[in-house]
Amino acid sequence: KYGFGATFFITEGFTFRTNKDDYLTWDQITELHRDGFEIGNHTRDHMGLSKANLPRDREQVEAINAQCAAHGVPRPTSFAYPGNAIDPGALSILEALGFRFARRGGAPEYPYEEGNGFAYEPGRDHPLLVPTAGDARPAWTLENLKRATSQAKNGRIAVLQFHGAPDVEHPWVHTPRERFEAYMKYLKDEGFTVIALRDLAKYVDWRQKPDDPWKIIEQRKSELLGRGR
Repeated sequence: KYGFGATFFITEGFTFRTNKDDYLTWDQITELHRDGFEIGNHTRDHMGLSKANLPRDREQVEAINAQCAAHGVPRPTSFAYPGNAIDPGALSILEALGFRFARRGGAPEYPYEEGNGFAYEPGRDHPLLVPTAGDARPAWTLENLKRATSQAKNGRIAVLQFHGAPDVEHPWVHTPRERFEAYMKYLKDEGFTVIALRDLAKYVDWRQKPDDPWKIIEQRKSELLGRGR
């Protein structure tokens, strides 16, 4: 409606294979691609990238890549961490798999439950550790969205995460449709440029990576402790 871009991160986990009331079909995913949206990789089984799971990461990623290829969808260059879990060992694996950007959540700086986070700072944040500025929750109001998007200044990029409008199977990250529509109208009315994660490459050099990917995360955690959070 507003001409916004977006990335749909696809997993076949949960009840994807059997519950087509609440999950897309691959034909619908293909249609999203044809409509100009990005299809990203979220692993086959929604497998969190803990240290123990890293040996299975390639298989999990390639399973979604194979489905994309079978349905005429380009090989994904954007990844989203299942459960927003991150491990240092994942970066080299994701890089070898050809990902340019990988989106994490607001943790470990903020607790997962709040849905708060920091904006992405190119050059300081590793492109395979792009933080989420706002991860919508059922109790969210427009003020929560404004808190996230207000960070989109001075070269920073506010990444917004929505799990479903509605998300019947995961009510703790559900967004009511009418509220989602209000959020999108706010972004349009305020003149935000809304793009898919892959399209960051038009503005950001994804090859530019900090020597220490975790330095900025630790700095933010210290900053929040100093504020008494």
